[in-house]
Amino acid sequence: MEKRRNVVVEKAYEFAISIVHLSSQVANKNEILANQLLRSGTSVGANVNEAQAALTKKEFAAKMSIAAKEMREARYWLMLLKDTGIIGQDIKLEELADELVRLLTSIVKSAQSSFSSDHPAGA
Repeated sequence: MEKRRNVVVEKAYEFAISIVHLSSQVANKNEILANQLLRSGTSVGANVNEAQAALTKKEFAAKMSIAAKEMREARYWLMLLKDTGIIGQDIKLEELADELVRLLTSIVKSAQSSFSSDHPAGA
């Protein structure tokens, strides 16, 4: 049986690889910002992977929510580095960051509504 492709896992991993490379370049100019970017940018994929082993829908939603928050933080550091001239514009990385924010936000909303419908109010 062929393993089913998981787009969010793949994209989060692709993003983490790009962040590792970028943060090593940024470290020469600003080590503190490089570490912030590295921490948040690689945390996304780690949390997405942890979510894959969740035992409940609520646990899955919580891990994916953390991944979405970390993704937003990583996007912030990318914008800050770009706007301060520490890095140049990287359209592909910015598009991937935006896509991951949208994807993770959608997954979280869907997962939350899924487990909310399992337990109606007042039950």
